[in-house]
Amino acid sequence: MISPSVLPLPTSQGQSPAEPLGRSLIHVPIIHTQADMGALSQAIKAMTIQKLGQEGWERNVSLIDEIWTHLEEAIDSWSLPYGKVRLYQDGLPICGREGEIVTELAKAGSRNHRLLLRLKERGATLMGTESAALLVQEYQLVKRVLDAADPQKASHLEARYQAKSRALLKQRDKAIAERINHTLGADEIGLLFLGMLHSLGNGLAKDIRVTHPIFPPRHSEEPKP
Repeated sequence: MISPSVLPLPTSQGQSPAEPLGRSLIHVPIIHTQADMGALSQAIKAMTIQKLGQEGWERNVSLIDEIWTHLEEAIDSWSLPYGKVRLYQDGLPICGREGEIVTELAKAGSRNHRLLLRLKERGATLMGTESAALLVQEYQLVKRVLDAADPQKASHLEARYQAKSRALLKQRDKAIAERINHTLGADEIGLLFLGMLHSLGNGLAKDIRVTHPIFPPRHSEEPKP
């Protein structure tokens, strides 16, 4: 888990990403909240409280909430041609029910998915982003850990599945990059909400210009001139 206390707050409020020349992708790194976790949310909350204590959990919730406030302020301040914007969201499967899933999670309190709905209302196109099969595999892996009878057993299972979890993450990232490559049209803008453990690396097509207006990475994925 990445601690939000080590992250800077977004500094791009009032600044709009540059207009695209050809295909453009705006990378927005995110931290998932409990409301994003669907059926696993209560189990994840219980495990987090076991590790951090009630006060630690509440502090994390507050910090993550503050980060989302700044993210929303920054993105809401951008002037984008939303009719040419495609929304890509990690954890959102290609399934034909993307709108229903986002609406359900927004109603459950997900600020991420509420933001997606606002952007969709402005004219952006919501895109299924991930392989449903890979997401099911990850769900099953996480559920085995969360179903453990005690914290010690959960830690043992977490360590045991670490290599498999990393491999699944790489497969998911490859699938996300391929999805963007195949669906982002000429002169369109992709707005990618991606958890901070993800990295698309060199998986994106070379003609896609990537920008990082929020939380620029130490080693940018933008192509060198």
